[in-house]
Amino acid sequence: MGKPTGFLEFRRRNREQLPVADRVEHYREFIQPLPVEAMREQGARCMACGVPFCHNGCPVNNLIPDWNDQVYKGKWREALATLHSTNNFPEFTGRICPAPCEASCTLNINDDPVAIKSIECSIIDTGWEKGWVVPEPAARKTGKTVAVVGSGPAGLAAAQQLARAGHAVTVFEKAEAAGGLLRFGIPDFKLDKAVVERRIGQMKAEGVTFRFGVHVGVTLLAEKLLAGFDAVVLACGSEHPRDLPVPGRDLKGVHFAMDFLVQQNRRNAGATTPADQKITARGKHVVVIGGGDTGSDCIGTSIRQGAASVTQLEIMPKPPEKEDKGLTWPKWPNKLRTSTSHEEGCQRQWSVGTRSFSGEHGTVTTLHGVRVAWAPGSDGRFKMTEVEGGEFDLKADLVLLAMGFVHPVRDGLLTELGVTLDRAGNVQADTRGYRTSVDKVFAAGDVRRGQSLVVWAIREGRQAARAVDEFLMGSSELPR
Repeated sequence: MGKPTGFLEFRRRNREQLPVADRVEHYREFIQPLPVEAMREQGARCMACGVPFCHNGCPVNNLIPDWNDQVYKGKWREALATLHSTNNFPEFTGRICPAPCEASCTLNINDDPVAIKSIECSIIDTGWEKGWVVPEPAARKTGKTVAVVGSGPAGLAAAQQLARAGHAVTVFEKAEAAGGLLRFGIPDFKLDKAVVERRIGQMKAEGVTFRFGVHVGVTLLAEKLLAGFDAVVLACGSEHPRDLPVPGRDLKGVHFAMDFLVQQNRRNAGATTPADQKITARGKHVVVIGGGDTGSDCIGTSIRQGAASVTQLEIMPKPPEKEDKGLTWPKWPNKLRTSTSHEEGCQRQWSVGTRSFSGEHGTVTTLHGVRVAWAPGSDGRFKMTEVEGGEFDLKADLVLLAMGFVHPVRDGLLTELGVTLDRAGNVQADTRGYRTSVDKVFAAGDVRRGQSLVVWAIREGRQAARAVDEFLMGSSELPR
C-alpha cells in the first residue's frame, strides 16, 4: 500500500467524455484518458484492504490492489504484467465492462470507489503505446491440435491460452472477421474495432490460425471437425434472441436489436448494405424495447443515425436511484443506471408492456402499450398485472427488440454433435472440467452459461483452456 492516506487526500476522478453535441456526430470512441499523474493519484486511493472485496467482484479475479499500487509508484510495466496474469484482454474490459469490482470496492460504501476500470484501461493502453504488448509464442510445440468454434471473448481467451501452451489452435468463425459481438454487436463508439484487431494480430503471431466464413454445422460438418482435431472448444455464444410474439410483429420496421447494430458496425467497417435491407433510424421515431446494455447501444446508434426521437421501454419497475448499501454491498446492486447513450437524448419508461403493433402499407407506425404493476403473489413471487385504464399508443416508425438472448442457436452444430443441454437450453458442462457430454468437446462462455458479461466469457475461456490442456497432456501449467 503505497499511500495509506491516499483515499483521504484525492477525490475519485474518472476518464472524461467529449460533449454530447460533439460525440453524436461520429462513431469514434469519446472517452478521454486522464494524465499519468491523475492516474497515479487514483491508484493511491486504493486502501489495499485486508480482505479485497474487489477480487470477488471481478469475475477474472484481477489483482486489483497490486496493480493500483504499481501505478501509484510509476511501475507501469509491472502493472501490465500483473494485469495480464489474470486477464488476456484488459483493453476490452477496460472499455465495456460494467465494473462489478467498483461496486465491491470498500470505498463504495461511501459511493466513492477507486476508479478501477479507468486505471485498468490506462495500464493496457500504456502497454500498447510503449510497445510492451508483444507476441508470446510457445517455447515448444506439443503436436496436439485444438479447434475453437467462435471468436468472441471466450473463444479468443481459450485460443490464446492454448496456443501459449504449445498446441496448434484453429479458430473457426462464421463471420468475415474475428471478435464476435465485440466486433459486430458493440458499437464502435464504445469499442473501436482497431482495438480488437491489434489483439488478433498478436494472436496470429503466436500461432493461432483463424478461418473466417466457416459456419460449423452448416458449411462444415461437425463430424468432420471432430475427426480433424484432438479437442474442440465450443465458444459460439448465445445468439437466439428473445422475441415478442404480439399482433403486428411481422410488420416492416420491427427488428431484432442485433440486426440493427451489426449492420451499422459493418457499414463503419466499409461494407455496403443493399437499400432494400437497410435498417436506419434517420428521421424516424424509434422505440427500443428492453432496458439493458443492448438497448442502450441501440439508443446511441439511433441518435447517431439521426433519429427524430428515441424512447426506451422496460417491462420491469424503475430501479431505485440509490441502493441500500447495508443490504447490497459488496454485491452488484439493483439500482438505476444511466449510460452515456441515455445522456445523449432518450425518453425512458418503466413498467410498460407491449400489446401489439399497427401500421400502414405493411410498415409499423404505432406501438400499442399498457402500463403494468408488479406485486408479490401468494407464492411470494412478483407477478405482473395490467393497470386498468393504462393503455396508450406510441408513435413508432422503427421498433428494436433488445430483450436479451434465450439460449444458443441449436440448429446445425449443437444438433449435429448431440450435446446434452441444461434446463435453460445451454450446453451442459461444469465449471471445473468444462467438458460436454460428447468426448473431447468442451464448452465455455455464453454457450455454456447463457447471456452474460464479456469478463465472464474471458474467465470461462481461460478456465476451459486449462481443462483442455489437462485433457490433452495429463496436467497443465496454465492458470485458472
